[in-house]
Amino acid sequence: MSALCNSIEAFIKSLMTENDDELELQRNELAQYFNCAPSHINYVLSTRFTLERGYAVQSKRGGGGFIRIVRIDIDEDEALYSLLTGRIGDTMDERSANAVIGELRSCDVISAREAALMKASVSDKAIAAPVSVRDAVRARCLKYQVAALIRVRKEGLA
Repeated sequence: MSALCNSIEAFIKSLMTENDDELELQRNELAQYFNCAPSHINYVLSTRFTLERGYAVQSKRGGGGFIRIVRIDIDEDEALYSLLTGRIGDTMDERSANAVIGELRSCDVISAREAALMKASVSDKAIAAPVSVRDAVRARCLKYQVAALIRVRKEGLA
């Protein structure tokens, strides 16, 4: 399976290079191309195209579903990237998440409105999950919000 995963990863990376570090593809088509199960594609995406490795992955399931992969420009957004890999771990309590959001606001990376929305989305009230997984859900939400900030900055929309 390792050789198959390496092949899938190399193929996706070569497509990304051809498409300015952003790619949208169909999971089933890719699985057919490699003559493997779609779960193999999921495995490669979840282990080799992670935020920590400099990729943001969005997925829409269903009939018209797709996978969008964007390479994050680490040099340009090193401070935000360091949040992804260092400060925001696998778990994070509400107070720590609010502190990170506060730092983003104080550095003018986000507006007051964006800070309020981010804080609301990572609050204990918003995360209706058992206490045993709430901090992991919060950390993941915050990571994806910071990745979205990087992506928006990269696309020049900020």
